[in-house]
Amino acid sequence: MPSKEEIKKKYKLITNEINKHNKLYYNESNPIITDAEFDKLKKSIVDLEKKYSYLKNFDSPSKKVGYEPSKKFAKFKHKIPMLSLSNAFYKEDLINFEKKILNYLNKDAEFDYSVEPKIDGISASLTYINKKLEYGVSRGDGKIGELITENLKTIKDIPLIVNSIDFPNEIEIRGEVFIKKNDFLKIKNNFANPRNAASGSLRQKDPKETGKIPLNFIAYTFGYSQNTNYKYQSDFLINLKRWGFKTNKDNKIISNIDELIKFHKKFEDKRFDLDYDLDGLVYKVNDLKLQQRLGFTSNAPRWAIAHKFSADSANTKVLNIEIQVGRTGALTPVAKVKPVNIGGVVVSNATLHNEDEIIRKDIRVGDVVKIERAGDVIPHVIEVDKTKRGNKLKSFTFPTKCPSCGSDTIKEFNKLTKKFDAVRRCTNDSYGCEKIAIEKIKHFISKEALNIDGLGKKVIEKFWDLNFIKKPQDIFRLDYKKIKNLDGWGEISANNLRLSIENSKKVSLQKFIYSIGIRHIGIENAKLIADNVTNIEVFLKIIRNKQFNKFLNIDGIGETQVNSLSSFFANKLNFSILIDLKNILNIEKEILNKHGKLKDKTFMITGKLIGISRAEVKSLIEKNSGTTLSSVNKNLNYLIVGDKPTKRKVDQANSLGIEIISQDDLKNLLN
Repeated sequence: MPSKEEIKKKYKLITNEINKHNKLYYNESNPIITDAEFDKLKKSIVDLEKKYSYLKNFDSPSKKVGYEPSKKFAKFKHKIPMLSLSNAFYKEDLINFEKKILNYLNKDAEFDYSVEPKIDGISASLTYINKKLEYGVSRGDGKIGELITENLKTIKDIPLIVNSIDFPNEIEIRGEVFIKKNDFLKIKNNFANPRNAASGSLRQKDPKETGKIPLNFIAYTFGYSQNTNYKYQSDFLINLKRWGFKTNKDNKIISNIDELIKFHKKFEDKRFDLDYDLDGLVYKVNDLKLQQRLGFTSNAPRWAIAHKFSADSANTKVLNIEIQVGRTGALTPVAKVKPVNIGGVVVSNATLHNEDEIIRKDIRVGDVVKIERAGDVIPHVIEVDKTKRGNKLKSFTFPTKCPSCGSDTIKEFNKLTKKFDAVRRCTNDSYGCEKIAIEKIKHFISKEALNIDGLGKKVIEKFWDLNFIKKPQDIFRLDYKKIKNLDGWGEISANNLRLSIENSKKVSLQKFIYSIGIRHIGIENAKLIADNVTNIEVFLKIIRNKQFNKFLNIDGIGETQVNSLSSFFANKLNFSILIDLKNILNIEKEILNKHGKLKDKTFMITGKLIGISRAEVKSLIEKNSGTTLSSVNKNLNYLIVGDKPTKRKVDQANSLGIEIISQDDLKNLLN
């Protein structure tokens, strides 16, 4: 059972995380996590506050809306606060929502719900005085927003003057600013997703720049109004349309929870055919007098709730299936799909895993498929909607020849499982296959290998096309006079690359063994082998004499790894590259501190670290006598959490009582 101090520490950690993401989302228009991930963070705070009442305080994220306005624009106080909505994910949430309404009203009310699509955009309020638009304001922190009137005036959907006789002398119209999907495709290289594009455009200091972006505005309610004689929310929406505002054609009136669930399911299925992004439906008590009676909690109306969609999946169309060839010769099919927004990320590629997966799911070019993206997992196809399949779509034929070099492809027989592997591989598994060679070189310079700064994947591809690099050793023989004359390069950048390559020549034995790119020899196995042999000469002697079975004596190395080593070095080209690199590099056995500050402690990393690579953190841990693990289990002491951690790993750590620490906490452990 965690102590009170541990619970407070966890609460503070999540609170700081929420405040950071609120600032990125509302003030900087640059969110780094999805809406679904943010919702989970906020729910974890609410759950903790319910369980431990001593955690509740005035600054709780559960009581806040948005983030304080930036100093970029003048501030403007909303007459009526612009509060956020509580979220519902399951039927049980809706039942509880309705129960609270009935309890508050002493169960004396019958009512309908006004159902409106929840567009994924930027909330804005428009104040009209004497029928003229006077103020346009962002939500801000719900109480005070940013005055962005001139930017909002550039949106064609927003009337500057309303001439209707019954339009109030003063009224604040609220709605959502957004970009349509097809319009976003034209500007997608400048923004991460449509919501970022809308937010970033509204925050331009120059309204002319805002005017260049195809923004839209949907009106959905009022804040303050001199005339409050409206009877129903649905009637007010009709008035909005009559006054010249755009409203959502999919608005609907529904009377009970079962019908809400049915409509939600139906709408979730068709939402990807709409020309705008949305992440759920909003249910409001339709009777405005009941809304007035119900009022508000500290941060949300009692009479409305947002029923969120699954943020991790979407339906889209397969435009093509391409075959990618990896470092070990594996042929991976990738679906090129019609771009679709999943949880705030625009997805245009999805892995199909292997040939067997395509056959099992019967995935064809032209199919409508459901794509899933969860946390840091690569988007993949879950299922095909065969009801939308045309008669002319043909089954996909997986290539029996490598699309890169034309060599035969095979499925290897696994002696342990007594089955053929699901993955098909190119048999030309050395530097004779262009795609394999390029991927091997990328692996050679990666962070956990030689970690050559300035020589990234795109640079490797460019240098390959220019015939600068065809094998790893070519990296150390580059002609910097030619490089400095390339587009995007110069004397300084070429010289920086030269220094980075020179610095990489000093490398530990374990990193060198890993960098070669031998199948089944990852960083951990490379470390086991390096710890077992005295130096590079011993390693070479074992290879020359084909004494690979010696490695079977190493705990953690099995027949699979030994067979892979034997097969790799049976290729004379691979061995000659090894010799060449050995003569170029200064390969040292890494001497670790056996009595360091992290002795007998185990660590695992999840999420993105700031200013340092995972490889460097792992190296720091090991140099201080610590150990890094690859999974969350009872042997783990610390889970290091960076940005966008995998929720499953955090949940596992919490359930096992494993201490969760930040990057700064690790620094403190190391002093």
